[in-house]
Amino acid sequence: MDYDIVVIGSGPGGYHAAIRAAQLGMKVACVEKGSMGGVCLNVGCIPTKALLHVAHELLEARHAKAYGIDFGEPMIDLAAVGAWKDSVVRKMTDGVGLLFKGSKVESIKGEAVFTGSHEIQIGDRRLTAERFIVATGSRPIQIPGFEVDGDVIVDSTSALMVAGVPERFLAIGGSAIGLEFSDIYNAFGSEVTVVELLDEINPAGDRDASRELRKSLERRGIRVRTSTRAVGQKRSRKGIEVELEGEEGKREKLLVDKILVAVGRRPNGEDLNLETIGVQVEDSGFVPVNDHLQTSLPHIYAIGDLARPPLLAHKAMKEGLVAAEHASGLPSAYDTVVPAVIYTRPELASVGMTEQEATEAGYRVRTGRFPLSASGRAATLDTDEGVIKVIADRETDLLLGFHMVGPNAGDLVGEAALAIEMGATLEDIALTQHAHPTLAEGIMEAAEHAHGRAIHIANRGQPSPRPSL
Repeated sequence: MDYDIVVIGSGPGGYHAAIRAAQLGMKVACVEKGSMGGVCLNVGCIPTKALLHVAHELLEARHAKAYGIDFGEPMIDLAAVGAWKDSVVRKMTDGVGLLFKGSKVESIKGEAVFTGSHEIQIGDRRLTAERFIVATGSRPIQIPGFEVDGDVIVDSTSALMVAGVPERFLAIGGSAIGLEFSDIYNAFGSEVTVVELLDEINPAGDRDASRELRKSLERRGIRVRTSTRAVGQKRSRKGIEVELEGEEGKREKLLVDKILVAVGRRPNGEDLNLETIGVQVEDSGFVPVNDHLQTSLPHIYAIGDLARPPLLAHKAMKEGLVAAEHASGLPSAYDTVVPAVIYTRPELASVGMTEQEATEAGYRVRTGRFPLSASGRAATLDTDEGVIKVIADRETDLLLGFHMVGPNAGDLVGEAALAIEMGATLEDIALTQHAHPTLAEGIMEAAEHAHGRAIHIANRGQPSPRPSL
């Protein structure tokens, strides 16, 4: 065999798998048909968050006069914004190349196709390996009638090329991608509308958190239309006339200048020849895997977006480590909660169960809430938007879920993820001393609230025992 392990795809899951396998002494190659770093580093997480940073700096500059700093009306140089975003991407993708060199992972450019269960072809080159880890990622789903042209109808990739700011921007899809680009274009000056087919934005999330985020976005001037679908569009000299269908089939027209299609993603894998060599592939394109990320052929692993939802980079990273370790002979398995973040302003971060999921799973649920309007640190940041919500099992007090809307929620969710992994109770969190003033102490206060002993908000829930005198 030419290699111990060949990884197909160099996105977050792929490069983590390749480097970890090399650390364990395996002879490793990583095949990439596109740009090093995959979707996340090139046209996903990294450039999107760079644009969100610019957007939020614009919002800060416009609002600074309220607390004594007057910059005047900020000016946007879109060419400079694009150049800075691209420089961030280059820094990250170049870093992957350096990590490969340092770890002695061979990088191979080209598109891999399985020609046998232990063999792939890349152009005119054939490679053999004992084991393969397939990490080919995903691509945006298209909507009939809203075919992406990269100009006036865009997807998450072409929306990154901000050559001009449209007067009217429509996002079809009210989950993370649609909301984040709506945030960007709103800050840049567009009149923004979000259309979501289901009855709430972030429909897979906790309903209280989703509603809190919706209120914040609407206060920003972003129009949110739920229980609504886009059924057609036609071009005119005035723009794009979009036909919307709401509840009870009521239809109306909306005139916009740019449309983002953000209704989800589908896995890449149909060109790999997986089914021909005996790998099971579902009709949806996902490849079923076990806890070790092995497919129906045990020496072939699938990770990241190809394997299963949620389609998140950090989930792919963890799966890449597990697959690499198991393929290298270690008893590694995937068993962890997956945090999720929407990087709008304010951010929404979640981990574990929603209240509805916990109830449907048979738990007697205990919840605690802490509004950031009661937070001293939030006040010093000049915001009173947001909430922290904790969900626990009433019988055991174990933390089951955490949901936050507010500044830096994406950073704070790590505490809750660790608490769930370690089997922490709300009592553990309530008794843990948090620094003041911080946003993190709101997690402590939410846990206190669940036990009826919060200090800064009205208490409810299970009262604390009365001390005996």
